[in-house]
Amino acid sequence: MPNSDVRQAVERFLAASREPILQEPGEENIPLKPGNYLLEDRNGHLLIQAWDETRNISRRVVGVEQEKPGRLELRVERFAKRIGTLLLADLARAKNQQVERHGGRLIFREQFRRMLKRQFVDWKIAELSTEMDLHHTLSPNYPRALLKKGSAGWAAIGASQDADHALTFGLIWLDHLRRREPKLAIAGLAMFLPAENITTTCLRLKHLSADAAQYKVFAYSPEGFADAIDINDWGNLQTRLDTCRCPSAESQIRNNLIIEQVCALPNVETVERGEGTMSLRIRGLEFARVAGGELEFGLESRRMADASNQTELQTLVRELSRLRGAEAADRSNPIYRRNPEAWLESQVRAQPQVVDARLLPAPIYGQVPAFAGIDRGVLDLLAVEHTGRLSVIEIKAAQDLHLPLQALDYWMRVAWHAARGEFTPLGYFPGIPLIRNAPRLLLVAPALEYHPSTETILRFFSSDIAVERVGVGVEWQKELRVLFRLCGAERPQ
Repeated sequence: MPNSDVRQAVERFLAASREPILQEPGEENIPLKPGNYLLEDRNGHLLIQAWDETRNISRRVVGVEQEKPGRLELRVERFAKRIGTLLLADLARAKNQQVERHGGRLIFREQFRRMLKRQFVDWKIAELSTEMDLHHTLSPNYPRALLKKGSAGWAAIGASQDADHALTFGLIWLDHLRRREPKLAIAGLAMFLPAENITTTCLRLKHLSADAAQYKVFAYSPEGFADAIDINDWGNLQTRLDTCRCPSAESQIRNNLIIEQVCALPNVETVERGEGTMSLRIRGLEFARVAGGELEFGLESRRMADASNQTELQTLVRELSRLRGAEAADRSNPIYRRNPEAWLESQVRAQPQVVDARLLPAPIYGQVPAFAGIDRGVLDLLAVEHTGRLSVIEIKAAQDLHLPLQALDYWMRVAWHAARGEFTPLGYFPGIPLIRNAPRLLLVAPALEYHPSTETILRFFSSDIAVERVGVGVEWQKELRVLFRLCGAERPQ
């Protein structure tokens, strides 16, 4: 392409842009404003320069790779006559908002490359990518690498954000490489995580099988300096088991006529909460709460129930029952679609022995024990078997590839308290002798809603974790029916 045509393309882009930036792979964006960039002809070539307070980029442009509205990709010559690319983009255009995110990923990819070279000095980086691979469930947010030394290998993954999700993608990457490279002995997974966000991953790794893979964790600073972490010595379990204060539902209902009448209406569920309150729900959707013998109701905002609004309260209950029912005419209604996990939970609470015949019908607790700082997209229940062994039940109504590790977060906390015999003294499962064995872990979801990666992740779990997948029928709103039960990473027949 003639030099004049290249200049005209750049000038067209700049004239049409409101928020132009220059992006070079692996470098931070430079905003292009009057006075901080220059186009000039030099020795028959177009030279583009851009600078900010800390950097200066100067490249010889040799052609235009692609030109679109608000986006211009240039072919440039770097040092030693190496050919590369520069991207000019207008961030004012909605379609280009991802350019900044993409640029940030490329910057971290290069930082990840440098950390790999420092920590694996004698190893070759055979592959390094941030490309999305939907077929193999590989995210562009986490750069991944294959390290080689002779016939030995390591899988590696880095995280600049959402570090708690990196282990899921890391295990998927490790499994993918082992399948793809059968002649390479890939020992395990190396993870590079922000130093302030490694505790969750280290705690999870303690409960993965040492026979399935080796694991290394490197904590890096904002400057990109990484240190190896001893997984076994890192992190304390953040968990709290509060005293259970669950007065019986009857004692909270019988002294208030309004509460008694509402609880007697069809489809009203009463769920006792550990802090001494009682939740009133319609198929898992809470519409009121009882505390201190008084009732507050409403979906978006709450107000106290009294004689003046008793009719309104009962109308709300009947309307929720109509809209949020298995036979509802309008399944697109927001009330019907709201919080499907809570609806599935209500089905499990009502008939836990359908999920597993070993479970006692009551009591069943939700959100016990309490912990913070972890993104949880599932609902958890804690039940007990006839033998006194605890069972953790994790519920998900839609596909979630993070389900196994999120369930592990809750299981390890229940196991910690159970081993110390703390549930009985704090008022849980009154009159039931509990044993201190590690709890079972039941994953409950519609049979067609288990993410394909679930089996992959479960293959890395320690054999000490008795985990089962329970697949229920697609019409679980009408009837809770179990279609399959699978132990660990078993595959459906």
